Amino acid sequence: MAAEYRPPFNVTGPVLALVAEIAERIGRISALREPEANLRLRRINRIRTIQGTLAIEGSGLTMAQVTAILEGRRVLAPPREIQEARNALSAYDRLGAWTPSREADLLEAHGLLMEALMDEPGRYRRGGVGVMAADAVVHVAPPAHRVPGLMADLLGWLERGEDHPLIASSVLHYELEFIHPFADGNGRIGRLWQTLVLSRWRGLFADLPVETMVHAHQHAYYQAIADSTQAASATPFIGFMLEMIRAALDDLDDMTRASAGAPPVGETEQVTEQATDQVARLIDALGGDTCSAKTLMQRLGLRHRPSFVDAYLRPALDAGVVAMTDPEHPRSPRQRYRLTPRGRRLLGDRPQEQRSP
Repeated sequence: MAAEYRPPFNVTGPVLALVAEIAERIGRISALREPEANLRLRRINRIRTIQGTLAIEGSGLTMAQVTAILEGRRVLAPPREIQEARNALSAYDRLGAWTPSREADLLEAHGLLMEALMDEPGRYRRGGVGVMAADAVVHVAPPAHRVPGLMADLLGWLERGEDHPLIASSVLHYELEFIHPFADGNGRIGRLWQTLVLSRWRGLFADLPVETMVHAHQHAYYQAIADSTQAASATPFIGFMLEMIRAALDDLDDMTRASAGAPPVGETEQVTEQATDQVARLIDALGGDTCSAKTLMQRLGLRHRPSFVDAYLRPALDAGVVAMTDPEHPRSPRQRYRLTPRGRRLLGDRPQEQRSP
């Protein structure tokens, strides 16, 4: 008798530690959430999810525009991007009706996501496909005739439920990118189906905007896929996705605590005191933008980078009020900085007359 299929991956010590940490965060958030807050946060996070997953694919729609589309209002944007948003809203609204391991549900979901965006949505591809990065082919997917069998093996493994949902969902996501079963929309269906698996484990994942974190670390996302393909193992991608889930839960934790009137985890008087003088000026200079260090220095009127890093940037990062957009590569020339939920609250709490010009 042939052995049952199992995708190639290893459960490492760091992966197990992340799984335990994520489970602890889920318990803490669940204890704080109230029904009224749930409804408000669900709407906000669903919009963030849609905006994030589409932004990964190159959409320029803002949160405000996705909100308008959700509410049926007119939006000035490319017709294709409006159609993408409508499709994604419809698909995520159907999450509760689908079973992760059921092929017919996967095909139906792809049909909703890609309706009016491609030929034959909801059907496996009929030809070869390669994944491009700039002008180079970085991945050649398996031949089209192998796709049905590969997908049957993958969904069969998922149905057996041998692995923790946090791990299984990440492996499934990676395998969908590797197999590339559809001519288009593979990234979208991979992210949607991981959310589906996780939401069947814990309901809060139905609206957790992990996609927003993936978009903020898009280069690392594609690098994790490439690393897993090179290693012939989903392990690097599992680690990356668990990091993104943890970050999204931290964001949700802060939002939930703010809604419940509780202080953020780890926020102490020392952190509040640190949000004065140079750090406060940095918060004001950053505002709601995402900026490079050079731009921040210009806004602050500073010329000496070491002084800026030592007196402004590093204390703000240590205090948890500012975050990197690419923490995996802190010295990246494309590194940018943004306010965390804690930083946004401190910005909002400060009287206007106290803010830096």
